Amino acid sequence: MTQKLSCYIIDDEHLAQQILEKYIEKISFLELRGSFSSALEAAAHMDTHKPDLLFLDINMPDLNGLSFIPMLNPKPMIVLTTAYDKYALKAFDLEVRDYLLKPISFERFYKAVWRLYQESKPQPQPEQKEVQPPPKNDPDYIFVKVGFKIQKVLIQEILFVEGMKDYIRIQTTKEKIMTLLSFAKLAELLPEQKFSRVHRSFVVALDKIDHIEKNRIMIGDQRIPISDTYAEAFFKKLGDFSV
Repeated sequence: MTQKLSCYIIDDEHLAQQILEKYIEKISFLELRGSFSSALEAAAHMDTHKPDLLFLDINMPDLNGLSFIPMLNPKPMIVLTTAYDKYALKAFDLEVRDYLLKPISFERFYKAVWRLYQESKPQPQPEQKEVQPPPKNDPDYIFVKVGFKIQKVLIQEILFVEGMKDYIRIQTTKEKIMTLLSFAKLAELLPEQKFSRVHRSFVVALDKIDHIEKNRIMIGDQRIPISDTYAEAFFKKLGDFSV
């Protein structure tokens, strides 16, 4: 069923009222609720029966249309119907929806109300897509304290990390770096998907592993043990290989 726009006509010219009434009668989505000869007369009805659309003349006795508009609350859609074009600027300052100059043709009338009818329809809401958080970019480097300096270490160059009592030895492709750092803190710094703890004393870079044999990891000439505590998580990260 078509949702109709309820309408009022306010015009002190009887002939103008009749023309608008005939136009409204022809249009399926408009429903005339009342015709009034003055704004004051219409105001008494609008307190209880608020129209969607108001066809309003400007020059009327007692209260002209432009003075009546600011009094409307809530304000319906307003189409001014007048013989004078000099009020157009003022009218649009008052946020009227259209300005029809008399004599009003049916074609011009229909174009105006059809546009307003389309605008009044509820607009389909765009499908809400779940917003995925942006991928977390892995850092390219970390900083560690070495003696009295803070040294930059490129993650891509790290082969493995070995715990040595109070120190950690970071073995890179270029050098050995000794630093006071806990394994827990190291885990926060290194990309989880690229490194794995395999022993209480070792973290290895997965892409630097040459091969694994008998629970031993070979990285270059370094043999690194895999303890039972970390074996399951390590092999699962590699691809669910059995121990």
